[in-house]
Order: sequence, then C-alpha cells, then structure tokens
Amino acid sequence: MSQSKNNLISDIAEFLDIDEEVYGPHTVSSIGSDTTQIQSPDRKAESDEYDSHPEPVQAEEPAPAQDAKKPQMLGDKLGACKTLEELKILCEEADELRTDLDGTNLVFGVGNPKADLMLIGEAPGQEEDRQGEPFVGVAGQLLNKILAAINFERDDVYIANILKHRPPGNRNPNPDERIRSLPYLLRQIELIQPKIILCLGKVSGTTLLKKETTLKSLRGQFYPFHGTELTVTYHPAALLRNPHWKRPAWEDVQKVRQRYDELRCKP
Repeated sequence: MSQSKNNLISDIAEFLDIDEEVYGPHTVSSIGSDTTQIQSPDRKAESDEYDSHPEPVQAEEPAPAQDAKKPQMLGDKLGACKTLEELKILCEEADELRTDLDGTNLVFGVGNPKADLMLIGEAPGQEEDRQGEPFVGVAGQLLNKILAAINFERDDVYIANILKHRPPGNRNPNPDERIRSLPYLLRQIELIQPKIILCLGKVSGTTLLKKETTLKSLRGQFYPFHGTELTVTYHPAALLRNPHWKRPAWEDVQKVRQRYDELRCKP
C-alpha cells in the first residue's frame, strides 16, 4: 500500500472518529456496487437487524473491529479511482455527498487536471448548482478577475469546493457534511497533485488544516499539507460584502503568485 493511500485512510479514519463523537455511532454500507454511505443513527435503514444467533468468536482470534473496516472500505473505493473522471463517477453515485436539499446537481470541479495551483472553496451556490461548475456566479466573476490580476487564466488552475452539492439557503457546510465530503476531496487533491492549494474562506481553511480558529490567524502562512503547500485567504463572496478586505486578499494572492514562481510551477 502506498504512503499516499495510507495517509488517505488515516484521514478518513480520523474524520469518522470525529463524526462518531459528535453524532453517535454510524455505519458504512454499500449502495449499489460503486458507492459507500456513512449513516448516522437517525438515518439508519429500518431493515438493519442484528443476527440473533451469531457465530461464537474464539478469544485467540477476535473479530476485526467494525471501525477498522469502515475507512478501508471507503479507502478502497477511492483508491480504485485512478483518474478524475473515475472519481467523478463515484461522486455522482455517492449519496453521502448530498446535503438535505433535494434535487441538487454534483459540482465536482473544473480546470487543469494537472494544475500546480488548486483553489478550494466552501460549497456550491445556486448558480453553481445549476451549471454544475464551481465559482460561476458573481463571486466567480470576481475570482476570475483576481486570478487575472496575478497572471492566471481560469484554465491554468483547478477549482473545487469542500462540498460537492449545494446546501440549502447557501448556508455554510455543517460539520457532518464536511466529514462526509472530505475523503473524496482528499482523493481529488491526490490525483491532481498541485504544488500549492489556496483555500478560499474560513470553512475551507479550517476543514483542511483541522484548526478551529479565525481566518485572520490562518492568513499569511504556507502550511505543509499532504506533500504540497496550503494557504488561506478570503472567499470572493466575502469580499463582495466587505470591500475593505480586498486589500489584504490582494496581498495574499500576490504571495501565492510569488511562491508559485519560486517553486517553478507551470504554466
């Protein structure tokens, strides 16, 4: 097993543990042949039953713990995805990626699949849901201008979100949604292999860095992250609501451009 796969399984296990602490025991069950669903107790299928006559377990050969199986199952499914297209197909069938808003479309990601710079936002909005592409609304137009100001075309980078489905009311992703979505995003990052990740917004930054802190304290640094470097700035939608944040955001993206050039990234 490769080191990257070990890291992925470790992250999945950690987030499942967090989810269980917050929401209680859950199970992972197959959905069809290609997806895995993480279920909290209130979403447990009514048909689930315990075997009333279990086989005796020998003390010297204990049964594997169920928690040890859960990340392995999901990790195997994700590890079997060798391309972004294969991962997208898995995401399309993964009910655990959906929010409690019915009828949403998958917003997987867009851009250069070999990009050295990857941008990660928080969640799709209404226009993103309609078009199936991240950052295509008003905030997306501002993001395009920000990229152009540091000599990037949209097609030079890869853009994704923590969530791949729109939450109701364009609210921030809740902890349960982030936990369920993160393994898929980590595999997406693994397939793209960017040299720099720019998190757009506090939710994106705190989710990936596993730090519950302020955006202000996260900005201005490059953090090691799964063999790449990660930094955080304001979400474009926040800049539209608070124009006085545009100057510090401009300083952040200039640092990204500088680091990009120092690492001899392409294009």
